[in-house]
Amino acid sequence: MATERGEITENGLQGFKYVKLLGKLLAKLHGVACQRDRAHNRDLHMDQYMSLLVLSFFNPVNESLRGIQRASALKQVQQKLGVGRFSLGSLSEAARVFDSELLKPILAELAQQVPALSSPAGLSDINAIITLMDGTVLAALPQMAWASFQGDHNALKAHVQFELLKGVPIDATITDANASEKDVLEDSLQAGRLYVLDRGYAKFSLFQKIRNAGSHFVCRIKDNSVFQVVEERELTEQDLKAGIVRDAVVRLGSPGKSNDLSQPVRIVQIECTPHRKAHKNGRGGPEQGDTILIATDRMDLTAEQVALVFKSRWQIEIFFRFFKHVLGCRHLISTCENGIRLQMYAAIIACMLLALWTERKPTRATYEMICYWFMGWADDEELMTHLATLAKQDASRKPQ
Repeated sequence: MATERGEITENGLQGFKYVKLLGKLLAKLHGVACQRDRAHNRDLHMDQYMSLLVLSFFNPVNESLRGIQRASALKQVQQKLGVGRFSLGSLSEAARVFDSELLKPILAELAQQVPALSSPAGLSDINAIITLMDGTVLAALPQMAWASFQGDHNALKAHVQFELLKGVPIDATITDANASEKDVLEDSLQAGRLYVLDRGYAKFSLFQKIRNAGSHFVCRIKDNSVFQVVEERELTEQDLKAGIVRDAVVRLGSPGKSNDLSQPVRIVQIECTPHRKAHKNGRGGPEQGDTILIATDRMDLTAEQVALVFKSRWQIEIFFRFFKHVLGCRHLISTCENGIRLQMYAAIIACMLLALWTERKPTRATYEMICYWFMGWADDEELMTHLATLAKQDASRKPQ
Protein backbone atom coordinates (compact mmCIF):
# COMPACT_ATOMS: atom_id res chain seq x y z
CA MET A 1 0.00 0.00 0.00
CA ALA A 2 1.73 3.12 -1.21
CA THR A 3 2.15 6.01 1.19
CA GLU A 4 2.08 8.58 -1.61
CA ARG A 5 -1.60 8.06 -2.31
CA GLY A 6 -2.83 8.85 1.18
CA GLU A 7 -5.70 7.24 3.06
CA ILE A 8 -7.95 4.97 1.00
CA THR A 9 -11.60 5.87 1.43
CA GLU A 10 -14.76 3.89 0.76
CA ASN A 11 -15.88 6.60 -1.66
CA GLY A 12 -12.66 6.22 -3.61
CA LEU A 13 -12.67 2.45 -3.64
CA GLN A 14 -15.90 0.67 -2.71
CA GLY A 15 -14.22 -2.70 -2.20
CA PHE A 16 -12.28 -1.48 0.83
CA LYS A 17 -15.51 -1.45 2.86
CA TYR A 18 -15.42 -5.24 2.84
CA VAL A 19 -12.02 -5.19 4.56
CA LYS A 20 -13.66 -3.02 7.24
CA LEU A 21 -16.62 -5.41 7.34
CA LEU A 22 -14.24 -8.27 8.03
CA GLY A 23 -12.64 -6.26 10.82
CA LYS A 24 -16.03 -5.78 12.49
CA LEU A 25 -16.84 -9.49 12.24
CA LEU A 26 -13.46 -10.57 13.58
CA ALA A 27 -13.69 -8.07 16.45
CA LYS A 28 -16.07 -10.54 18.13
CA LEU A 29 -13.05 -12.81 18.66
CA HIS A 30 -10.86 -10.24 20.38
CA GLY A 31 -11.27 -11.75 23.84
CA VAL A 32 -10.69 -15.37 22.82
CA ALA A 33 -8.09 -17.18 24.98
CA CYS A 34 -7.70 -14.15 27.23
CA GLN A 35 -8.95 -16.14 30.23
CA ARG A 36 -5.57 -17.90 30.34
CA ASP A 37 -3.78 -14.55 30.32
CA ARG A 38 -3.86 -13.90 34.07
CA ALA A 39 -1.26 -11.14 33.80
CA HIS A 40 -3.43 -9.30 31.25
CA ASN A 41 -0.46 -8.71 28.98
CA ARG A 42 -1.58 -10.53 25.85
CA ASP A 43 -0.53 -8.51 22.80
CA LEU A 44 -1.72 -10.75 19.97
CA HIS A 45 -5.48 -11.37 19.85
CA MET A 46 -7.40 -13.76 17.61
CA ASP A 47 -8.97 -11.02 15.46
CA GLN A 48 -5.52 -9.55 14.81
CA TYR A 49 -4.01 -12.94 14.00
CA MET A 50 -6.76 -13.75 11.50
CA SER A 51 -6.45 -10.30 9.90
CA LEU A 52 -2.75 -10.95 9.35
CA LEU A 53 -3.49 -14.39 7.88
CA VAL A 54 -6.07 -12.99 5.45
CA LEU A 55 -3.75 -10.14 4.44
CA SER A 56 -0.97 -12.64 3.73
CA PHE A 57 -3.03 -14.12 0.88
CA PHE A 58 -2.91 -10.78 -0.90
CA ASN A 59 0.87 -10.55 -0.65
CA PRO A 60 2.53 -13.37 -2.62
CA VAL A 61 5.88 -12.88 -0.86
CA ASN A 62 4.32 -14.04 2.44
CA GLU A 63 4.73 -17.81 2.34
CA SER A 64 5.71 -18.43 5.95
CA LEU A 65 4.97 -17.49 9.52
CA ARG A 66 8.20 -15.52 9.60
CA GLY A 67 7.01 -13.50 6.59
CA ILE A 68 3.76 -12.67 8.41
CA GLN A 69 5.80 -11.68 11.48
CA ARG A 70 7.87 -9.27 9.39
CA ALA A 71 4.69 -7.83 7.84
CA SER A 72 3.34 -7.08 11.32
CA ALA A 73 6.27 -4.68 11.81
CA LEU A 74 5.24 -2.49 8.83
CA LYS A 75 3.61 0.79 9.83
CA GLN A 76 0.86 0.69 7.21
CA VAL A 77 -0.07 -2.89 8.10
CA GLN A 78 -0.31 -1.85 11.74
CA GLN A 79 -2.42 1.17 10.80
CA LYS A 80 -4.86 -0.63 8.49
CA LEU A 81 -5.33 -3.72 10.65
CA GLY A 82 -4.97 -2.16 14.07
CA VAL A 83 -2.17 -4.53 15.03
CA GLY A 84 1.30 -4.19 16.51
CA ARG A 85 4.57 -5.96 15.89
CA PHE A 86 4.42 -9.53 17.12
CA SER A 87 7.15 -12.01 17.89
CA LEU A 88 7.49 -15.26 15.99
CA GLY A 89 6.78 -17.12 19.23
CA SER A 90 3.46 -15.32 19.70
CA LEU A 91 2.36 -16.14 16.15
CA SER A 92 3.41 -19.77 16.57
CA GLU A 93 1.50 -20.06 19.86
CA ALA A 94 -1.61 -18.50 18.27
CA ALA A 95 -2.09 -21.53 16.02
CA ARG A 96 -2.70 -23.63 19.13
CA VAL A 97 -4.57 -21.33 21.50
CA PHE A 98 -7.13 -19.74 19.13
CA ASP A 99 -10.01 -22.16 18.54
CA SER A 100 -10.66 -22.48 14.78
CA GLU A 101 -14.27 -23.60 15.37
CA LEU A 102 -15.13 -20.05 16.48
CA LEU A 103 -14.64 -18.88 12.90
CA LYS A 104 -17.50 -20.95 11.50
CA PRO A 105 -20.27 -18.44 12.42
CA ILE A 106 -18.19 -15.70 10.77
CA LEU A 107 -17.83 -17.79 7.60
CA ALA A 108 -21.60 -18.33 7.59
CA GLU A 109 -22.29 -14.61 8.04
CA LEU A 110 -19.91 -13.66 5.23
CA ALA A 111 -21.38 -16.36 2.96
CA GLN A 112 -24.86 -14.89 3.41
CA GLN A 113 -23.62 -11.56 2.09
CA VAL A 114 -22.07 -13.00 -1.06
CA PRO A 115 -24.68 -12.66 -3.83
CA ALA A 116 -25.34 -15.23 -6.51
CA LEU A 117 -22.63 -14.37 -9.03
CA SER A 118 -23.87 -16.58 -11.84
CA SER A 119 -27.04 -18.32 -12.89
CA PRO A 120 -26.31 -20.96 -15.55
CA ALA A 121 -29.17 -21.65 -17.92
CA GLY A 122 -31.35 -24.45 -16.60
CA LEU A 123 -30.18 -24.19 -12.99
CA SER A 124 -31.69 -20.91 -11.82
CA ASP A 125 -35.08 -22.44 -10.90
CA ILE A 126 -33.73 -25.32 -8.77
CA ASN A 127 -35.20 -24.82 -5.33
CA ALA A 128 -32.08 -25.63 -3.30
CA ILE A 129 -28.56 -24.34 -2.68
CA ILE A 130 -26.36 -26.23 -5.15
CA THR A 131 -23.38 -27.32 -3.03
CA LEU A 132 -20.38 -29.12 -4.50
CA MET A 133 -18.47 -31.33 -2.08
CA ASP A 134 -15.03 -32.84 -2.60
CA GLY A 135 -11.64 -33.25 -0.98
CA THR A 136 -8.11 -32.35 -2.02
CA VAL A 137 -4.86 -33.72 -0.62
CA LEU A 138 -2.13 -31.42 0.70
CA ALA A 139 1.43 -32.51 1.45
CA ALA A 140 2.27 -32.46 5.15
CA LEU A 141 5.60 -32.05 6.93
CA PRO A 142 7.38 -35.12 8.36
CA GLN A 143 6.81 -33.94 11.95
CA MET A 144 3.03 -33.90 11.42
CA ALA A 145 2.54 -37.45 12.65
CA TRP A 146 -1.23 -36.94 13.02
CA ALA A 147 -1.42 -36.63 9.20
CA SER A 148 0.02 -40.07 8.41
CA PHE A 149 -0.90 -41.22 4.91
CA GLN A 150 1.14 -43.91 3.16
CA GLY A 151 4.32 -45.33 4.62
CA ASP A 152 6.72 -42.51 5.42
CA HIS A 153 4.64 -39.89 3.60
CA ASN A 154 2.44 -37.52 5.60
CA ALA A 155 -0.52 -35.76 4.02
CA LEU A 156 -3.77 -34.15 4.99
CA LYS A 157 -7.04 -33.61 3.20
CA ALA A 158 -9.19 -30.49 2.93
CA HIS A 159 -12.88 -31.42 2.55
CA VAL A 160 -14.50 -28.36 0.96
CA GLN A 161 -18.11 -27.30 0.48
CA PHE A 162 -18.46 -24.95 -2.49
CA GLU A 163 -21.61 -23.03 -3.42
CA LEU A 164 -21.94 -23.16 -7.19
CA LEU A 165 -23.99 -20.02 -7.86
CA LYS A 166 -21.90 -17.88 -5.50
CA GLY A 167 -18.65 -19.28 -6.83
CA VAL A 168 -17.01 -19.47 -3.38
CA PRO A 169 -16.19 -22.10 -0.74
CA ILE A 170 -18.35 -21.79 2.35
CA ASP A 171 -16.83 -24.36 4.69
CA ALA A 172 -13.97 -26.83 4.98
CA THR A 173 -12.88 -29.65 7.26
CA ILE A 174 -9.25 -30.69 7.74
CA THR A 175 -8.41 -34.35 8.37
CA ASP A 176 -5.55 -36.73 7.72
CA ALA A 177 -5.51 -37.91 4.11
CA ASN A 178 -6.91 -41.35 5.00
CA ALA A 179 -10.15 -39.99 6.49
CA SER A 180 -13.40 -41.05 4.86
CA GLU A 181 -15.00 -38.34 2.72
CA LYS A 182 -18.40 -39.91 3.36
CA ASP A 183 -18.01 -39.63 7.12
CA VAL A 184 -16.92 -36.00 6.88
CA LEU A 185 -19.98 -35.10 4.82
CA GLU A 186 -22.29 -36.96 7.23
CA ASP A 187 -21.00 -34.79 10.08
CA SER A 188 -21.53 -31.51 8.19
CA LEU A 189 -24.93 -31.96 6.51
CA GLN A 190 -27.25 -28.94 6.36
CA ALA A 191 -30.85 -28.50 5.28
CA GLY A 192 -31.98 -26.94 2.02
CA ARG A 193 -29.03 -28.03 -0.10
CA LEU A 194 -28.53 -30.05 -3.26
CA TYR A 195 -25.26 -31.87 -2.73
CA VAL A 196 -23.35 -32.64 -5.93
CA LEU A 197 -20.99 -35.56 -5.37
CA ASP A 198 -18.57 -37.78 -7.24
CA ARG A 199 -18.68 -41.56 -6.98
CA GLY A 200 -16.35 -41.58 -3.95
CA TYR A 201 -19.40 -40.48 -1.93
CA ALA A 202 -21.73 -43.16 -3.32
CA LYS A 203 -23.18 -44.85 -0.24
CA PHE A 204 -26.86 -45.66 0.20
CA SER A 205 -26.95 -44.87 3.92
CA LEU A 206 -25.33 -41.48 3.20
CA PHE A 207 -28.04 -40.72 0.63
CA GLN A 208 -30.64 -41.48 3.30
CA LYS A 209 -28.92 -39.20 5.83
CA ILE A 210 -28.86 -36.38 3.28
CA ARG A 211 -32.61 -36.77 2.86
CA ASN A 212 -33.13 -36.98 6.62
CA ALA A 213 -31.26 -33.67 6.96
CA GLY A 214 -33.76 -31.99 4.63
CA SER A 215 -31.49 -31.87 1.58
CA HIS A 216 -31.09 -33.68 -1.74
CA PHE A 217 -28.27 -35.25 -3.73
CA VAL A 218 -26.95 -35.65 -7.27
CA CYS A 219 -24.20 -38.24 -7.15
CA ARG A 220 -22.32 -40.32 -9.65
CA ILE A 221 -22.43 -44.03 -8.84
CA LYS A 222 -20.26 -46.89 -10.04
CA ASP A 223 -20.83 -48.16 -13.56
CA ASN A 224 -21.54 -51.67 -12.24
CA SER A 225 -24.02 -50.55 -9.57
CA VAL A 226 -26.91 -52.94 -8.90
CA PHE A 227 -30.49 -51.64 -9.07
CA GLN A 228 -34.01 -52.82 -9.84
CA VAL A 229 -35.97 -50.72 -12.33
CA VAL A 230 -39.32 -49.39 -11.11
CA GLU A 231 -40.16 -47.18 -14.09
CA GLU A 232 -38.53 -46.12 -17.34
CA ARG A 233 -39.10 -42.41 -18.01
CA GLU A 234 -39.50 -41.07 -21.50
CA LEU A 235 -36.67 -38.91 -22.83
CA THR A 236 -37.47 -35.61 -24.52
CA GLU A 237 -35.75 -34.36 -27.64
CA GLN A 238 -33.88 -31.89 -25.43
CA ASP A 239 -32.66 -34.74 -23.23
CA LEU A 240 -31.37 -36.64 -26.24
CA LYS A 241 -29.52 -33.58 -27.51
CA ALA A 242 -27.88 -33.29 -24.09
CA GLY A 243 -26.44 -36.79 -24.46
CA ILE A 244 -28.82 -38.54 -22.06
CA VAL A 245 -29.47 -42.18 -22.96
CA ARG A 246 -31.64 -43.28 -20.04
CA ASP A 247 -33.83 -41.88 -17.28
CA ALA A 248 -35.31 -44.43 -14.89
CA VAL A 249 -36.78 -44.68 -11.40
CA VAL A 250 -35.03 -47.52 -9.58
CA ARG A 251 -34.40 -49.23 -6.27
CA LEU A 252 -30.66 -49.00 -5.60
CA GLY A 253 -28.73 -52.03 -4.39
CA SER A 254 -29.33 -55.71 -4.05
CA PRO A 255 -32.33 -56.84 -1.96
CA GLY A 256 -30.12 -57.03 1.14
CA LYS A 257 -28.84 -53.44 0.71
CA SER A 258 -31.89 -51.68 -0.67
CA ASN A 259 -33.25 -51.04 2.83
CA ASP A 260 -30.40 -48.55 3.45
CA LEU A 261 -32.34 -46.10 1.26
CA SER A 262 -36.04 -46.01 2.04
CA GLN A 263 -37.38 -44.76 -1.30
CA PRO A 264 -36.68 -45.18 -5.01
CA VAL A 265 -34.33 -42.75 -6.77
CA ARG A 266 -33.67 -41.76 -10.36
CA ILE A 267 -30.82 -43.01 -12.48
CA VAL A 268 -29.82 -40.69 -15.32
CA GLN A 269 -27.33 -42.23 -17.74
CA ILE A 270 -25.23 -39.71 -19.68
CA GLU A 271 -22.87 -40.13 -22.61
CA CYS A 272 -19.29 -39.08 -21.90
CA THR A 273 -15.85 -39.07 -23.43
CA PRO A 274 -13.98 -41.86 -21.62
CA HIS A 275 -10.57 -41.09 -20.13
CA ARG A 276 -8.51 -44.25 -20.46
CA LYS A 277 -5.13 -43.51 -18.88
CA ALA A 278 -2.33 -46.02 -18.82
CA HIS A 279 -1.51 -46.63 -15.16
CA LYS A 280 2.00 -47.65 -14.16
CA ASN A 281 2.37 -51.00 -12.39
CA GLY A 282 -1.28 -51.74 -13.07
CA ARG A 283 -2.45 -49.16 -10.51
CA GLY A 284 -5.60 -47.09 -10.83
CA GLY A 285 -9.35 -47.62 -10.87
CA PRO A 286 -11.45 -49.47 -13.41
CA GLU A 287 -11.42 -48.26 -16.99
CA GLN A 288 -14.18 -45.71 -17.64
CA GLY A 289 -16.96 -46.59 -20.04
CA ASP A 290 -18.77 -44.47 -22.60
CA THR A 291 -21.51 -43.42 -20.16
CA ILE A 292 -21.78 -42.44 -16.52
CA LEU A 293 -24.61 -43.13 -14.06
CA ILE A 294 -26.00 -40.29 -11.95
CA ALA A 295 -28.32 -40.99 -9.01
CA THR A 296 -30.63 -38.34 -7.58
CA ASP A 297 -33.70 -38.14 -5.37
CA ARG A 298 -35.01 -35.07 -7.22
CA MET A 299 -37.92 -36.44 -9.26
CA ASP A 300 -39.07 -32.96 -10.32
CA LEU A 301 -35.95 -32.02 -12.29
CA THR A 302 -35.66 -32.76 -15.98
CA ALA A 303 -33.02 -35.27 -16.99
CA GLU A 304 -31.15 -32.43 -18.71
CA GLN A 305 -31.09 -30.45 -15.45
CA VAL A 306 -29.68 -33.45 -13.58
CA ALA A 307 -26.93 -33.70 -16.19
CA LEU A 308 -26.20 -29.95 -15.98
CA VAL A 309 -25.98 -30.08 -12.20
CA PHE A 310 -23.48 -32.91 -12.23
CA LYS A 311 -21.42 -31.38 -15.05
CA SER A 312 -21.03 -28.27 -12.88
CA ARG A 313 -18.97 -30.33 -10.43
CA TRP A 314 -15.77 -29.41 -12.28
CA GLN A 315 -16.06 -25.93 -10.72
CA ILE A 316 -14.74 -27.24 -7.41
CA GLU A 317 -11.71 -28.68 -9.21
CA ILE A 318 -11.05 -25.22 -10.64
CA PHE A 319 -11.26 -23.82 -7.12
CA PHE A 320 -8.75 -26.38 -5.81
CA ARG A 321 -6.29 -25.21 -8.45
CA PHE A 322 -6.90 -21.57 -7.46
CA PHE A 323 -6.58 -22.52 -3.78
CA LYS A 324 -3.26 -24.32 -4.20
CA HIS A 325 -1.49 -22.51 -7.04
CA VAL A 326 -2.80 -18.94 -6.77
CA LEU A 327 -3.54 -18.45 -3.08
CA GLY A 328 -0.52 -20.61 -2.32
CA CYS A 329 -2.14 -22.94 0.21
CA ARG A 330 0.26 -25.72 -0.70
CA HIS A 331 2.57 -23.99 1.79
CA LEU A 332 1.37 -24.67 5.34
CA ILE A 333 2.41 -22.19 8.02
CA SER A 334 1.60 -24.45 10.96
CA THR A 335 2.17 -28.07 11.88
CA CYS A 336 -0.79 -28.47 14.22
CA GLU A 337 -4.27 -29.39 13.03
CA ASN A 338 -5.95 -26.31 14.54
CA GLY A 339 -3.40 -23.98 12.95
CA ILE A 340 -4.00 -25.48 9.51
CA ARG A 341 -7.74 -25.02 9.99
CA LEU A 342 -7.13 -21.35 10.80
CA GLN A 343 -5.13 -21.01 7.57
CA MET A 344 -7.85 -22.78 5.59
CA TYR A 345 -10.59 -20.55 7.01
CA ALA A 346 -8.48 -17.47 6.25
CA ALA A 347 -8.23 -18.66 2.64
CA ILE A 348 -12.01 -19.09 2.46
CA ILE A 349 -12.46 -15.57 3.87
CA ALA A 350 -10.05 -14.23 1.23
CA CYS A 351 -12.14 -15.89 -1.52
CA MET A 352 -15.35 -14.42 -0.12
CA LEU A 353 -13.80 -10.95 0.05
CA LEU A 354 -12.75 -11.27 -3.59
CA ALA A 355 -16.29 -12.27 -4.56
CA LEU A 356 -17.84 -9.41 -2.57
CA TRP A 357 -15.33 -6.94 -3.94
CA THR A 358 -15.56 -7.88 -7.62
CA GLU A 359 -19.07 -9.44 -7.74
CA ARG A 360 -17.69 -12.30 -9.82
CA LYS A 361 -15.85 -15.56 -9.31
CA PRO A 362 -12.23 -15.10 -8.24
CA THR A 363 -9.79 -15.30 -11.15
CA ARG A 364 -6.02 -15.15 -11.26
CA ALA A 365 -6.02 -11.84 -13.18
CA THR A 366 -8.28 -10.08 -10.66
CA TYR A 367 -6.44 -11.61 -7.72
CA GLU A 368 -3.14 -10.33 -9.13
CA MET A 369 -4.54 -6.84 -9.66
CA ILE A 370 -5.78 -6.65 -6.06
CA CYS A 371 -2.38 -7.89 -4.85
CA TYR A 372 -0.73 -5.11 -6.89
CA TRP A 373 -3.07 -2.62 -5.23
CA PHE A 374 -2.23 -3.88 -1.74
CA MET A 375 1.49 -3.65 -2.53
CA GLY A 376 1.17 -0.14 -3.97
CA TRP A 377 2.02 -1.08 -7.56
CA ALA A 378 -1.52 -0.28 -8.75
CA ASP A 379 -3.40 2.82 -7.65
CA ASP A 380 -7.11 3.16 -6.88
CA GLU A 381 -8.00 4.29 -10.37
CA GLU A 382 -6.21 1.39 -12.05
CA LEU A 383 -7.96 -1.15 -9.84
CA MET A 384 -11.38 0.41 -10.43
CA THR A 385 -10.70 0.48 -14.18
CA HIS A 386 -9.92 -3.25 -14.06
CA LEU A 387 -13.14 -4.00 -12.17
CA ALA A 388 -15.17 -1.82 -14.55
CA THR A 389 -13.71 -3.74 -17.51
CA LEU A 390 -14.82 -7.02 -15.93
CA ALA A 391 -18.35 -5.63 -15.47
CA LYS A 392 -18.49 -4.64 -19.16
CA GLN A 393 -17.29 -8.10 -20.20
CA ASP A 394 -19.99 -9.76 -18.08
CA ALA A 395 -22.66 -7.45 -19.51
CA SER A 396 -21.60 -8.22 -23.08
CA ARG A 397 -21.96 -11.98 -22.47
CA LYS A 398 -25.54 -11.72 -21.24
CA PRO A 399 -28.20 -12.57 -23.84
CA GLN A 400 -30.04 -9.54 -25.17
